[in-house]
Amino acid sequence: REFVSAESPTMHRAGAGGRPCQGVWHRPVSSRPTVALVATHYDVDFSEHYLADLLAERGYGFLGWNTRYRGLGTYFTLDSALVDIAVGVRWLREVAGIGTVVLLGNSGGASLMAAYQSRALRSNQGAPDSSGVADEKHPLPPGDLFISLNAHPGRPDVLTAWLDPAVADELDPLSVDPTIDMFDPANGPPYAPEFVQRYRAAQQARNDRITTWVLAERDRLRSGGAWDRVFTVHRSWADLRFLDLSLDPSERTAGCYLGDPRSANNGSFGLACTSTLRSWLSMWSLSESDCRAGPHLAQIPQPALVVQSTADQGCYPSDATAIFDALATKEKDLEMVAGDHYLSHPAHARGTVADLIADWLARWG
Repeated sequence: REFVSAESPTMHRAGAGGRPCQGVWHRPVSSRPTVALVATHYDVDFSEHYLADLLAERGYGFLGWNTRYRGLGTYFTLDSALVDIAVGVRWLREVAGIGTVVLLGNSGGASLMAAYQSRALRSNQGAPDSSGVADEKHPLPPGDLFISLNAHPGRPDVLTAWLDPAVADELDPLSVDPTIDMFDPANGPPYAPEFVQRYRAAQQARNDRITTWVLAERDRLRSGGAWDRVFTVHRSWADLRFLDLSLDPSERTAGCYLGDPRSANNGSFGLACTSTLRSWLSMWSLSESDCRAGPHLAQIPQPALVVQSTADQGCYPSDATAIFDALATKEKDLEMVAGDHYLSHPAHARGTVADLIADWLARWG
């Protein structure tokens, strides 16, 4: 293992000494790899990813890479994150001597890496980039292969699927509209099709209402000489699939990543629980965010592998199928494997997936 850190073209070393881009390079002990994976998330530390050592043992390099937003998702903006990911990809090619770079999108990282690849391909082909991210000074070198692992279709999508539409007042975490409350026994589980349809529409409406408020608040602040602020989003552990296993059937047990959904939903930790106006528009808004995987996957012609565990409580077989179908490439494989979201059980799950990925890379790398 080797610690790697670097400045970003758009962010220099901090006064305390830390560099914005940091990660850990994992490689085989007895050989120099020519194929390496790079994994990055919106805000989760991937430097010691659970597959890193396993894939290094199988002869591949693995860069667990973090952008400036590690642990700082409240302030995330996509354009800056893409520039930071490019730093890691460039390090692999220019310093580690890697010939084949594999973009690994795990969990939320799939939509992030898909956005990176599609933007990189556009800039590499000379296509205009309306975001202003890629230019001659800040090129985005594309990857050669793409892997999606236990992923969802994007940050706005997963947040909306988990948002509690029963929140009647965004300023009051206790406010509840009982007619649309998934935790009211009168509504289920199981949940009737009519309730599911109404619930999903109300979740989207809540996301859109927050976006409307964010845009208005942004304009209000600008008129007063300010440019951003932090705000709170309450109750975002309320996906009907957490309690009703007949919806999007899989081998999962009832519950969410934090255990009991009701307890998690009433807690202080959740997706988008704190956000800035800019980060909401960049990462969470259904109507404004570019962190939705579908349009980006449709621009990826490179060979791709989609892997989904069958007992995942937050990413589902339907998500894997949607990701697979959205990929532009004809050279793609979809694999369902036993295990939970982190492949922590059954005991062999991580080794099985490492073998699966290694076998696939042997075909393409």
